[in-house]
Amino acid sequence: MPRPVLPTWLTSPTVARTEILAGLVVALALIPEAISFSILAGVDPAVGLFSAFTMAITISVTGGRPAMISAATGAVALVVAPLVDAHGLQYLIAAVILGGALQVLLAAGGVARLMRFIPRSVMIGFVNALAIMIFEAQITHLVDVPWLVYPLTALGLAIILLLPRLTTVIPPPLIAVAALTAITVGFGLTDIPTVGDEGTLPDSLPTLGLPDVPFTLETLRIIAPYAIAIAFVGLLESLLTAKVVDDLTDTASNKTRESWGQGVANIVTGFFGGMGGCAMIGQTMMNVRSGARTRLSTFLAGALLLVLVVVLGDAVARIPMAALVAVMIFVSGATIDWHSLRTLPTMPRSETAVMVTTVVVVLLTRNLAIGVAVGVVVACVLFARRVAHVVEVESELTPDGGTRIYEVRGALFFASSNDLVTQFDYAGDPAQIVIDLSEAHVWDASSVAALDAITHKYARRDKTVIVRGANAFSTDRLARHSDQA
Repeated sequence: MPRPVLPTWLTSPTVARTEILAGLVVALALIPEAISFSILAGVDPAVGLFSAFTMAITISVTGGRPAMISAATGAVALVVAPLVDAHGLQYLIAAVILGGALQVLLAAGGVARLMRFIPRSVMIGFVNALAIMIFEAQITHLVDVPWLVYPLTALGLAIILLLPRLTTVIPPPLIAVAALTAITVGFGLTDIPTVGDEGTLPDSLPTLGLPDVPFTLETLRIIAPYAIAIAFVGLLESLLTAKVVDDLTDTASNKTRESWGQGVANIVTGFFGGMGGCAMIGQTMMNVRSGARTRLSTFLAGALLLVLVVVLGDAVARIPMAALVAVMIFVSGATIDWHSLRTLPTMPRSETAVMVTTVVVVLLTRNLAIGVAVGVVVACVLFARRVAHVVEVESELTPDGGTRIYEVRGALFFASSNDLVTQFDYAGDPAQIVIDLSEAHVWDASSVAALDAITHKYARRDKTVIVRGANAFSTDRLARHSDQA
């Protein structure tokens, strides 16, 4: 019987040290962002912090991409904020559990394979819209506040942007939070809004329980749209992040396992009263860049986060909101795809239209999932329109003048085959016509119907049509759908 293969961090002290340090760095970086995303969603900081803990711990076991970090995220926070505002925390918890169950079902249905059909322009639009919405959410913390909030926010941004030139040992957002907290406490700036003003921080472990909502169809009607959005947005961001890590580490990951793993993590998080989440691009990059490659770093990020919050809860409550606003403005700037904006004048108009449409729909609906869905539809329509014009038809008479041969080139499908009928000279052609499909491909029943229509038009003039040269797939389509068969 073969001996079980032990994880590398159990057999290599160097790997273990790297994983532990990476997990600690990520845990420290998660604190300000988890609190910020809680406020973004309209819930107490404890909810986001517990979500980060349960998501990271669970996904370290169930996930398909080692070293990837999952926690409360801005994408999910933006999706659920209207639900919290209208119905409260308990309905959010119910939506998170339902969203996790949907993710498990989607994983079983092979949703991971469908991700490759999302165009890059839609992905860019998704990321840019997310960045804009995160920035917009900070404006409320900069209106009707003491004037000292503005220089503190600017100082926080300066620390985050400039500190990496000196050192990257400690995450710059954490230094900014610590520095601004020290300034407000040291100078006794009591009128500056703090995290403690937003809600009570936890001083104990999260507890298991069911959401306190009526188990009725009306409740399902309320939470279903948000659960669907949680499921799709979470899977989209998680699978995109997994692909980035695959490329960085030159290793493959199990996307189907990652999909249902995210679902299980959201279900667990919901039962512990969390706001749900998905993979975090920024923290994952931090983890991987720190040298982490195994599940241990993900597990420790969640475990150490809880220890830090429970032990240092009083200190966290004194963090000024200006520090978190600075962190979130930085996250917004780091999230946006600046390359897509620089290359806007040189990009094809169709791709620009898809990206802009995705951004506009997201901003109008405040729903990332709807924006992605509309973006995909627009991309498909524009692609079909573009491909519809690549079918070419050329003809020539045989030397005896008794037969005209039409050579069709390109992909024949519902969009391109509509114009095919108009490219034949039904009245002027001789008694025999040959349609050569050697360089064409028949994709659907619409194309077969177009070829049948051509045949009928010639038949009404007592002319014979011969279709030749079709490949095996096209021949099968013709045999199945042609009324001439």
